[in-house]
Amino acid sequence: MFNNSFRLLQKDASGGERAGELVTPHGVVPTPVFCPVGSQATVKTLTAEEVAGIGLKMLLANTYHLYLRPGIPVIEGLGGLHKFMGWAKAILTDSGGYQIFSLAPLCQISDEGVAFRSHVDGSQHFITPELAIQYQEGLGADIIMVLDECPSHDGSFEKVREAMLRTHRWAERCRRAQKRTDQALYAIVQGGLFPELRCQSVEYLAALEFAGYAIGGVSLGEPKEVTMAVVGETAALLPRDKPRYLMGVGSPDDIVNAIALGIDVFDSALPTRVARNGALFTWQGRRNITNSTYKKMAEPVDPGCGCYTCRNYSVAYLHHLFTCRELLAYRLATIHNLAFMNDLVTKARNAIVAGSFASFRRDFLASYQPTDEQTRLSQKQKWLQSRSLSSQLTED
Repeated sequence: MFNNSFRLLQKDASGGERAGELVTPHGVVPTPVFCPVGSQATVKTLTAEEVAGIGLKMLLANTYHLYLRPGIPVIEGLGGLHKFMGWAKAILTDSGGYQIFSLAPLCQISDEGVAFRSHVDGSQHFITPELAIQYQEGLGADIIMVLDECPSHDGSFEKVREAMLRTHRWAERCRRAQKRTDQALYAIVQGGLFPELRCQSVEYLAALEFAGYAIGGVSLGEPKEVTMAVVGETAALLPRDKPRYLMGVGSPDDIVNAIALGIDVFDSALPTRVARNGALFTWQGRRNITNSTYKKMAEPVDPGCGCYTCRNYSVAYLHHLFTCRELLAYRLATIHNLAFMNDLVTKARNAIVAGSFASFRRDFLASYQPTDEQTRLSQKQKWLQSRSLSSQLTED
């Protein structure tokens, strides 16, 4: 059987940044790497061929969503997730823990597992760590995750500690339950915003020798500087020879800063979500394409971008499509944002290899205008509330 592996090729002498390769049954994935989110076996608005054409080599699919629809047995019976969605490259699957806790209308956690009601039809379900592994083995992803409990960012020390200890127990059970040798199983470090808990979590999980380690429980509503402080403190403790995966962080400035802290793998729905709302990434920051100032602009979103959207269409045309709510608007914006993200991590990797990442990071952060922090936090809260409301409406 094929065994996944990670090759650390270069660590820049100027900091913690690393260049490496994830070797998977579906190809070699250069790191740092950004994975677009295809929760329901699709990156919204795009075909698998279009995603691959952008240059992306790995994406994330979500076990929770696929368990509910169309069902793990359906996908397994049709040849596995790669064949089901027509994607020949690497896939990472989340265990679904975060979605259970954030989407399920009613959720009861015990040491045995999680009982919850589906946000789709209100049906009752129960998932254990063993079942989370069984489902992901049925999907056939290249990288799979343990079931974890993700506490809120403002939880008390005792609540966060309780969730961390349960995550540790579940991680051990997931490891014992794994049968396939062609899938890399990653543990998830928890501990909230408490450095001592993060340290305990890394120490405990590293001793179990997983194939990789993820940092979970961040970017859930806390300020950016707090997120990066937690990431930096945690990454510094993780095994040097194993891949480090930062879950759910996807803004360009955060990714560049996290690469400097030694992170190898990223995933986020942010680039595709904001694309569908008319926000397009450039090296100077986001452009709100629905703004009336773009109505007559003949140039592409980014003249230096080689994506299909920028090669063929003007800002004025994109503005028109969004104004009219044409479906093509969402496709073209998504193509551009994913191309930008792939270009960003590729250039960061090249800079690490060339020994010039420090200057690359400095120049990028000097020109890229991030979203105002108060606006960002407000948008994050609205998004979290919309997810909660969506689950409640489905329940009703």
